[in-house]
Amino acid sequence: MPEARVVAFYLPQFHPIPENDEWWGAGFTEWTNVAKAKPLFAGHHQPRLPADLGFYDLRVPETREAQARLAADCGVEAFCYWHYWFGNGRRILERPFEEVRDCGKPDFPFCLAWANQTWSGIWHGNPQSVLIKQEYPGAEDEAAHFAWALPAFQDPRYMRVDGKPIFVIFAPHDLPSTTDYIRHWRQLAEAAGLPGLYFVAVSNKYAPGIDIYRNPILEPFDAVTPLVPQDFLDTAGWESRHDVGRILRERYLGPRFDRWTKAIRRPARFPFEKVVSLALETMPDEARFLPCVLPGWDNTPRSGPRGVVYEGSTPEAFERYLAKAVAKVKARPPQQRIVFLKAWNEWAEGNYVEPDAEHGHGYLDAIRRVVDGPGRPG
Repeated sequence: MPEARVVAFYLPQFHPIPENDEWWGAGFTEWTNVAKAKPLFAGHHQPRLPADLGFYDLRVPETREAQARLAADCGVEAFCYWHYWFGNGRRILERPFEEVRDCGKPDFPFCLAWANQTWSGIWHGNPQSVLIKQEYPGAEDEAAHFAWALPAFQDPRYMRVDGKPIFVIFAPHDLPSTTDYIRHWRQLAEAAGLPGLYFVAVSNKYAPGIDIYRNPILEPFDAVTPLVPQDFLDTAGWESRHDVGRILRERYLGPRFDRWTKAIRRPARFPFEKVVSLALETMPDEARFLPCVLPGWDNTPRSGPRGVVYEGSTPEAFERYLAKAVAKVKARPPQQRIVFLKAWNEWAEGNYVEPDAEHGHGYLDAIRRVVDGPGRPG
């Protein structure tokens, strides 16, 4: 039996859609940002280039099959597909998952995560521009959203905890009422003949006075997982915001002097070893709290000099990070030994484990070594 149930968040942004064509130009996908990235300081490794799978298109079934084989071979149990339901039935980037759902392939477990966020131009330096607004029209729309998800919940490939399909919500703090929303969906699940739903909250609010694990907003959920990289950046990371060495590296003196420094500004940089050393240290040791790990972080392909870079992220450092997470859950009942991985393929954030030109299968091999545990064949 594996040491943990590793569930990898999966980004569907690797195929063209009319909206992205309109906003960013014809043929835009996540690869557009990845391929045009450039080094922004000495030793900055950009661009990051894919290896085995190349610059794939998620409309191609063979690509999805190849991803599933890589995941299964390294010990990832399931993909957790991000989906986008903006209210009033508005969806986007739905094609890859719906094809997986409808065609029955790949024969690989999955679950759903709702990315309930307004889309803005923040990645491109214009956070005030709203591309698609996340709305919460009420009970009728909640029922429509559930009806869309129900065929997935009923799929035999869907990942479950004690028979209950897992459903992740990215921004629970933005819901009008977590209590009302979850109660409604539980009622709909019961009416549909499901044994229930296993709701997971991504705790994504980090501010003074807020307990990221025991916030009352999170109480209706079955489980809570932290948001990475904010778990580090909005706590230990920003404690160094007045550090002279960091200011010199970033060449940024704050918004007051932005007009003078923006031309020479550099990304914020943090040692990945420090991230690993502090990771999960404050997570309560209860089955309700699920670790989330990331293989690295560099969102400069999206955000340029406004981005953040975790320096020194390697398969070896990631392996230690994942091992800490697995140690948190391995004594729990088998169904509840869940560790989220952010992410399988978020390339423009330097946040992926798919094979690349620098490390090859290094991150996949690290997952295999940790999940198989000592004494098991690789």
